[in-house]
Amino acid sequence: MIPFTLEKARNAEQAIAAAAAGARYIAGGTTLIDLMREEVERPERLVDINALPLAEIRVENDVLVIGALARMADVAAHPEVQARQPLIAESLIEGASPQLRNMASIGGNLLQRVRCPYFRMLDAPCNKRDPGSGCSALDGLHAGHAILGTSDHCIATHPSDLAVALVALDVTMRVLGPQGERSFPVEDLFRLPGNAPHLEHTLLPGELIIDVQVPAGAYSRRARYLKVRDRASYEFALVSAAVALDIEGGQIRQARIATGGVGTRPWRMRAVEEALAGKPPQRQAFEAAAQLAVREARPLRDNHYKMELLPRTIVRALELAGEVA
Repeated sequence: MIPFTLEKARNAEQAIAAAAAGARYIAGGTTLIDLMREEVERPERLVDINALPLAEIRVENDVLVIGALARMADVAAHPEVQARQPLIAESLIEGASPQLRNMASIGGNLLQRVRCPYFRMLDAPCNKRDPGSGCSALDGLHAGHAILGTSDHCIATHPSDLAVALVALDVTMRVLGPQGERSFPVEDLFRLPGNAPHLEHTLLPGELIIDVQVPAGAYSRRARYLKVRDRASYEFALVSAAVALDIEGGQIRQARIATGGVGTRPWRMRAVEEALAGKPPQRQAFEAAAQLAVREARPLRDNHYKMELLPRTIVRALELAGEVA
C-alpha cells in the first residue's frame, strides 16, 4: 500500500475543504481500502467523515430520508424502511455479506468502483484505471459485463444493488460542496462511459453526499428485488431487477423498473414501464413488455446470454411483485 495521510473531519465544512484540496472521503472504506491495498487507488490524503451527523434515518412529510453515513445493515433493518420501502431493504440484504453491511455506508455504496477484473490488474490495459490505455475486456473475459450503455472504451457494469432500487423509485439525493447545496435524481449521479470511462459520476470536486430522499407512492409496497448470480452467497449480479407496481382494479396503473448487471450504470427500463401501463398483471403482458428491455442492447461474444436472461429476470420480478399483498 502506498503511504497516505489520514485526518478526521469534525464538521462538513472541514471535510469539504479537505476534499476540495485533493483529499478523498472515507467512511466504511469497504471498497477504497481494498483498491488501495492493490494499488489501483493511490490517494495521498484521506479525510474520515464518520463523525459527521449524516447517519439518521427519518420520515419527513411522507418522504423517507436516509443519511449518507447510515450503514447498510441499519437501513435494511430499520422498521420505517421495511414498512415504507421494502425494495430498498431487500436490495441491501442482497447486495453484500452481513460483515460488509455492518461497515458500508449508503453514500459509499453508490460510489463503489466497478468489479471488472481488468480494472484491478495493473498489468492489463483499462481505460477506467489508466485513461487512453484501452479496454482489455472487449476481447478478453467479459461474460459478466454490460450489454447496455457500453462504448468502445468500456463495457464494465455498475456493481451497486442499492442504486438499482433507488433508480427504480425515482429517489433524489442531496449533496453539499464548495458551491453550496444541490439536489438531483440518483439516476443522474452515474455517467455513461463514452470516451472517458474514468469519469464515473457527476459530483463536483469536494461535494459530499448528505442523504437520499425516497418519495412515497402507491407502488412502494408492492415491490421486489430479484438478483441472478453465479452462486447464492455474496456475489455480484449477472442480472438483477428492481420492480415496483401500482395495481388497481385488475390493471397496472404504474410500473417502476430498473435493472443491474446489464448496464454501465443502473438501467431504468422506461419502455417496459410504458408497455405495462393499463395491462393486467399477468405473465403474457409481462413477457411482451420485457422484450423491450433488450431493444438497444449490444451483446458481445460471451455475454450474449443476457439477452435472454434479462427479460426472464424482469418477468419473474414482476410476478413476485404482483404477489405482494
